[in-house]
Amino acid sequence: MSPTPITTHNLGFPRIGARRELKQALEAYWRGDTDRQALESTGRELRRRHWQQQGDAGLDLVPTGDFAWYDQVLTLSATLDNLPARHHRAGDPVDLDTLFRVARGSDQAPAAAMKKWFDTNYHYLVPEFRRRQTFALAWRQIIDETAEAVALGHAAKPVILGPLSYLWLGKAEADDFDRLELIPALLVAYQDLLQALADAGAQWVQIDEPILALDLPSDWQRAFERVYHTLKDTPLKILLATYFGPLQDNMHTAVNLPVAGLHIDAVRGPEQILSAVDNLAVHKVLSVGIVDGRNIWRNNLQYSLEQLEVAHRRIGDRLWLAPSCSLLHVPVDLSNEQTLDPTLKSWLAFATQKTGEVVTLGRLLGGVATDADREAFAESRRVAEDRRHHPLTCHQRVRERAGSVTAQDCRRQSPFTQRIGQQQSRLDLPLFPTTTIGSFPQTAEIRRIRRERKQGNIGDTAYTNYMKDCIRDAIQRQETLDLDVLVHGEAERNDMVEYFGEQLEGYAFTAHGWVQSYGSRCVKPPVIYGDVRRPGPMTVEWIRYAQTLTPKPVKGMLTGPVTMLQWAFVRDDQPRHETAMQIALALRDEVGDLEAAGTRIIQIDEPALREGLPLRRADWRSYLDWAVKAFRLASSGVRDATQIHTHMCYSEFNDIIEAVAALDADVVTIETSRSRGELLSAFEAFDYPNQIGPGVYDIHSPAVPSVDGMVAVLERAARKLPADNLWVNPDCGLKTRGWPETEAALQRMVEAATILRERFSPVHLRGHAAGSGHEVEARTG
Repeated sequence: MSPTPITTHNLGFPRIGARRELKQALEAYWRGDTDRQALESTGRELRRRHWQQQGDAGLDLVPTGDFAWYDQVLTLSATLDNLPARHHRAGDPVDLDTLFRVARGSDQAPAAAMKKWFDTNYHYLVPEFRRRQTFALAWRQIIDETAEAVALGHAAKPVILGPLSYLWLGKAEADDFDRLELIPALLVAYQDLLQALADAGAQWVQIDEPILALDLPSDWQRAFERVYHTLKDTPLKILLATYFGPLQDNMHTAVNLPVAGLHIDAVRGPEQILSAVDNLAVHKVLSVGIVDGRNIWRNNLQYSLEQLEVAHRRIGDRLWLAPSCSLLHVPVDLSNEQTLDPTLKSWLAFATQKTGEVVTLGRLLGGVATDADREAFAESRRVAEDRRHHPLTCHQRVRERAGSVTAQDCRRQSPFTQRIGQQQSRLDLPLFPTTTIGSFPQTAEIRRIRRERKQGNIGDTAYTNYMKDCIRDAIQRQETLDLDVLVHGEAERNDMVEYFGEQLEGYAFTAHGWVQSYGSRCVKPPVIYGDVRRPGPMTVEWIRYAQTLTPKPVKGMLTGPVTMLQWAFVRDDQPRHETAMQIALALRDEVGDLEAAGTRIIQIDEPALREGLPLRRADWRSYLDWAVKAFRLASSGVRDATQIHTHMCYSEFNDIIEAVAALDADVVTIETSRSRGELLSAFEAFDYPNQIGPGVYDIHSPAVPSVDGMVAVLERAARKLPADNLWVNPDCGLKTRGWPETEAALQRMVEAATILRERFSPVHLRGHAAGSGHEVEARTG
């Protein structure tokens, strides 16, 4: 076959910077240390650098519109003049501070709700919709940045979220309001936006419709034809992008839309390549996402070429190549990693390397490969073979232990209705017991001390003494506030996953492998490259010390097996559930050691439980079975009198509430403040059998909550759930907050709990609980 040029492009690039420059600039601006001009200058420099890197790699089209000051969905909401009325009046000017009020809240109004972006650990700001609302082009960031890229000589491909995905991901103010009613008004604004992007110099536009990887109702499926028929006369060529899963029953819809091209995720759905080729019209481009945009393993170039060859023979230069999705979900550049094990490093690729892999695949497939491309192909084969047989990946005793797990290992000794009495006798807690989720403010000094120790500038003794001082301070503050169940504050922990992964075999950590979670919040996910094993206790001495400082119970704090899995870059050479069971066994050992040390309450956080849920309902049962089993394996080795807590945040529980109950945690704490109680409704409707702590205020906002607002959340919960099953807590950890606002908020939280205790009769509550006991026991026994 004669050489055929393959167009290569990217769906999006990490915006935070290789050294988290955007995070630092944002937080300096929010503190008032810098002005808006300095912040905007940092943004321009990051965009310029990232476009240049992608152009230098050889991509034919580079994305614009993937840069956001907080979140790309919030950027689109501002673009369309669809910001919450409590923060912005339609028609008024929009600026950066408007965006930040929506994202972070203010003294006058709560922030917009956050949700997980499909099954990733990225959070987006939820759009809000109302009947008969209008949309207009109000915020020109995407347009101006496209013109900026064109002026710098780049072939810019603006990226915007499609109208149907935008509507789907938002929420309506009324339950009986059909968001599809807004399509005509919304499309007027989209048409104006597309025209403005064309005027800015773009020729192609990437319109993301990731909901095409979901089970869609028929009216939403039918709406695609109506929407894209309206948009087909745009002066831009539309590349409709889908990702995070195969199209399946939405394939017919996608291939028949009046667009110039279709992008599919061939990492999550390799089987759909030929199906798309068979069904796509002869004048349309097929973009194949062949390099994994979600994980950090090096592409097996030979395997990828084998997947692509038939499609290339059949459609030639109508075949485009790209990553499977935006590279937002991976770190920026592997070349910054100087301390990784060289063998492991040879197995990895970050965003910069992944753009190179796309270009190399394009040249190899198109028959225009350079010597460097051929060497990259040979190196890829060597790496794949090396990894397949390397002893780093296998620990025989771990595999034998995981293979011998029994059903009894995953069950508590007694059902909740029997063990809760023992726990109450041992803990002696009041009605509406107060606690926090675990972490307290991580001051600059705490971070400095951890950094100094990591760099070898201070010794273990000095480090331990400093951390003990922090624990003592946290305990004293909590006792002054009169909280009922205390925490040690987690000053020694850099991250709720990284801290544990650093102490487990089979995990590795990068120095600069940061990815954005939301806003300025970045995480550095560990790399699970081999079988997971716990060499020794990870938290016991810190919790043991904290308990010596107070007669009140101090919770042991662990991160659960599903979250340890979800918030890591997981090995792709064995099923995920096998890795989850290995992690669960390591945590089971830690739980046992904490209990042996006298810890009365152990919290095993699973905020990522729902995040791991497959996008297609047909795949849910298999996932939930092993996810629940992993949690229960980690938590079920304790006596009845030891209380197990878990925490979950920013998840929709309605459709998995039975699985949450099946975890059989004695207490589950959840987020309810940003969703204004919506998440609590799942537990109310289900008549949740165990105890629950509805988060009574939003820790992500600097605003100090009102006592009345917290009382309202608790009173709502007590109308449907037994009041003596309710706990009082914030909605998440407090590490990102400062001490003054933290103490002020917790003081009000304790006041709210005191008010509730005075309003509810213990006699009535005991009767309420006893009346529901048979149902509870039936569910948990």
